[in-house]
Amino acid sequence: MGLFATIAIVMLYFGFNFLKGSDFLSTTHKYYLVFDNVDQLAVSNPVLINGYAVGRVSGIRIMQERHNKVLVEIDIDSRIILGDTTKGILNSDFLGGKSILLSIGSTAKKALPKDTLRAEVAKGIMDVFTETAEPVADNLSTTLRKFNALLDNLIKISQQTDQMFVKLEQTPGLVNGTLATAQKEISELSSSFKTTSANLNSALSDIKPTLQNFRELSDSLKRLQLGQAVRQTNQSLTKLNETLTRLNKGDNTMSKLMTEDTLYVNLNKLLMKLDTLAYHFDTNPKHFLAPLGKSKRKIERDRRKEEEERQAAQKKGE
Repeated sequence: MGLFATIAIVMLYFGFNFLKGSDFLSTTHKYYLVFDNVDQLAVSNPVLINGYAVGRVSGIRIMQERHNKVLVEIDIDSRIILGDTTKGILNSDFLGGKSILLSIGSTAKKALPKDTLRAEVAKGIMDVFTETAEPVADNLSTTLRKFNALLDNLIKISQQTDQMFVKLEQTPGLVNGTLATAQKEISELSSSFKTTSANLNSALSDIKPTLQNFRELSDSLKRLQLGQAVRQTNQSLTKLNETLTRLNKGDNTMSKLMTEDTLYVNLNKLLMKLDTLAYHFDTNPKHFLAPLGKSKRKIERDRRKEEEERQAAQKKGE
């Protein structure tokens, strides 16, 4: 009877531990995680990799020496290789169940059993909602501020519109007063214009005899000036005819200059000689500017020499 009770107790113990996730047929390695808050994580909660259970939480304790941080001990299947970048993430499902999710990362440098892994807390629904709601709240706050500014501007515009309407109510009275003043001034101006017109007509009537006398005087002066101009023109034409008659007779110097070309021919020859002399002076100034000048023979010799040099230059150029 005692043997059966012992066997039953042993089976109950192993069955309870099996239900908690302990596998007595496989070896495990222990690792540690340190959290600020485990959010009601309990011993025997599963440890998952991509949704597959590879271990369980085997222990939890408070570390008062480290500002009450929580040390979580997990048992992992020894066949699972972890690296120094592996992270243990505290996760919560919709029903409030807790678990540890392992993100293996790089296993180039392996993590040894009893090492402390990196610990993180997964973002819950409230955290996601908070992160999403903060920008919306900021945008809403900005929108409300803009809306308040718009309302303030509308109030100012409404006040300005009221003032404008008040001024518009006063405008007809001002316009009527202005029109009355303008009408009075126009009436006075019209009376002044009529008076001025009457005075001008009277003055023109008085001036008419004077204008008639001035017209007659002007006509007399025109006739007088025209007669004098005609007489002077006749005298000038008479003198011009006398001069032309004397030129046609040919018995004076001017008529000879007009009818004979001797003077023209002589003047032309004189100009040609002056031109030749100027050219010779320009090309051979030493013939004239030397202290005693040069003889005719030397001048001719120099001319022949220049002519030979010129012909030699021409031949060379050809």
